[in-house]
Amino acid sequence: MRLKFGKRRATDDGLEVTEERGLRTLHLGSRAIQSAMRVSRPWDLELAYTRAMMGFLMFNPMPQEVLMIGLGGGSLAKFIRRQRPQTRVTAVEIDPRVIAAARTHFELPPDDETLSVIEADGALYVRQHPGSADVILLDGFDAGNQVEALATQTFYAACRRALRPGGVLAVNLWGRDSEFAEYFARLTRAFDGEVGWLSVQYKTNVIVFGFTEPGAAARLDAARPRLDDLSKRYGLDLRGFARDFQWAANVAPLLE
Repeated sequence: MRLKFGKRRATDDGLEVTEERGLRTLHLGSRAIQSAMRVSRPWDLELAYTRAMMGFLMFNPMPQEVLMIGLGGGSLAKFIRRQRPQTRVTAVEIDPRVIAAARTHFELPPDDETLSVIEADGALYVRQHPGSADVILLDGFDAGNQVEALATQTFYAACRRALRPGGVLAVNLWGRDSEFAEYFARLTRAFDGEVGWLSVQYKTNVIVFGFTEPGAAARLDAARPRLDDLSKRYGLDLRGFARDFQWAANVAPLLE
């Protein structure tokens, strides 16, 4: 698959890469943007929801192992690799076309000692790798819809088992999905109520965070004095995320 710059579009059975005014985007079977890259700044996080997913840094600013389920254009993998070269990133993606597009059109580098891209079923991979990650970044969509296999009660429970002590799961959910309330409830059950969330762009995306251990609110309070420095270091508004962060008990605004 090649990007046809004259037509600004390349397609492959539902996978589409477009470019307009220096912004390159990935689509999977719908007009919904799965990934975006500013061609002049390929390492930046162009989409607001990806920046919000990096909110895990408020709870663990120095993860050693990050597991991504769903690759997209590889924005999060590239950002972490650039900003925290000490962190090892493993990205699991079931669709080989997505991997090819990330490498061909979105400047995802080849595998090395800090980056590994695996073509596999993310639901199966998580079950097979307990205690393997400090952070899991879950972004599983297909044709604009949540991948159901990556949103079941069993899968969320497997994500918790795949995390190490003190681990954090960050999930991108579609805030207007008719099943959103059920997905949120499943996450709350899987993590024994230790769940928080950030709303992005008027609930278009909701980033839900699950914590393996109690005391996440205290961890966030303890981190607040460091958030200005962390925000400058990573180019993220972590202080703003901390201000807007909500806990599971305050889910009512999401369901209105």
